[in-house]
Amino acid sequence: MAKITTLGFDADDTLWHNERVFRLTEQRFAALLADYTDKDHLSERLLAAERRNVLHYGYGVKGFTLSMIETAIEVTDRQAPADVIAEILEAGREMLGHPIDPLPHVKETLEAVKDDYTLVLITKGDLFDQERKVTASGLDVYFDAIEIVSEKTEDTYRTLFSRHGTGPGEALMIGNSLKSDILPALDAGAYGAHVPHDLTWALENAEAPLGHDRFARLDNIGKVPQLLARLG
Repeated sequence: MAKITTLGFDADDTLWHNERVFRLTEQRFAALLADYTDKDHLSERLLAAERRNVLHYGYGVKGFTLSMIETAIEVTDRQAPADVIAEILEAGREMLGHPIDPLPHVKETLEAVKDDYTLVLITKGDLFDQERKVTASGLDVYFDAIEIVSEKTEDTYRTLFSRHGTGPGEALMIGNSLKSDILPALDAGAYGAHVPHDLTWALENAEAPLGHDRFARLDNIGKVPQLLARLG
């Protein structure tokens, strides 16, 4: 069994709350368009827009806001009032300034492992917003490197764990998204620790690789030191 030298941490919904801000904004969006369509239909249309647009706008608040505007235009047959569009834009601006709340056990875990491992924060999304959240969280002081990427792929993990550590074979990636944090890291040859969050964006859903000898599921991020002890 390889010795673990490098720990990769996802950010959104692994180190701090994120998805709940999107859910609250989606509720506000539904209220704005309640006269035009029901909540469930609107949610389906919005998700379809996000699925289309992520290839053009990337991940994060800006792409989500543009998808809300596009959906509002669609469901109103291009008759969306200007004040509705203005409200959507304001909601997006509020999301970009939302306070960052670290999740339970995060600081204690980072404090426990920072002296024995190289810590790399690996997050995807809008550069400015992710930089803001990292700084606002106060957690940046724990990391040896911070990488903000447009997508998390097998090549992403292979490159970053080689750049900041001793390669993916001696790295553990920790995150809440099976699709983005775990599966591609495993494909790169790293270990993967899935820490589920109560809320997960539909486009991040994937099947757990049960039986994979480098995969673990943890009840919370506070169990990371115990996992590292088991891995030796």
